Amino acid sequence: MTSVPPLKAAIIPVTPLQQNCCLIWCTETMRGAFTDPGGDLERLKAAAAQQCVTIEKILITHGHLDHCGQAGMLAKELGVPIEGPHEADRFWISRLDGDGSKYGMQAHSFEPDRWLENGDTVTVGKLVLDVYHCPGHTPGHVVFHHAPSKLAIVGDVLFQGSIGRTDFPMGNHQQLIDSITGRLWPLGDETAFVPGHGPMSTFAHERKTNGYVSDYALA
Repeated sequence: MTSVPPLKAAIIPVTPLQQNCCLIWCTETMRGAFTDPGGDLERLKAAAAQQCVTIEKILITHGHLDHCGQAGMLAKELGVPIEGPHEADRFWISRLDGDGSKYGMQAHSFEPDRWLENGDTVTVGKLVLDVYHCPGHTPGHVVFHHAPSKLAIVGDVLFQGSIGRTDFPMGNHQQLIDSITGRLWPLGDETAFVPGHGPMSTFAHERKTNGYVSDYALA
């Protein structure tokens, strides 16, 4: 008999920017969370219902509109709290209404129930995920890591073959590189990660092949 993993995850791309929202859940309790529910809320609720998952909170990696523009709306509708990002992204979250109309997307600013700091943990059912503050793409960007599953949800810090943009207000290229090498690589080569856009990868693969942050590129 195969044992059921403690954490399961489904990636649901949302908004015209095809942002990777994740439905993650504790298989023991069937309680779950959405990470970065930026839009397409009916689709997200349908995905949770299909898996018979009860959503108990929303987790946010950073304050950009495709990641959290509709998080406040969803939290209110479901009656659940929002945790994350780090408070340094208050700047971005306060701009959501304006950014929404600028990009023709529905978005509303909100106040998280809990801002997160480096070293914090968040719970989903009986799962415990570690929080890493990884500034650079935005000043308050955080990453969620479930060590037993060797899985990280990294938002727009790192992608397969690329890294997050740093040409937005308050972006910082060197800070981003330091976040990746100092906070992500120590989590282990075998760690798989869900980026904010595009396909999954592993830290080992990026350390070998990523033109921006491979060991060779940074040597």
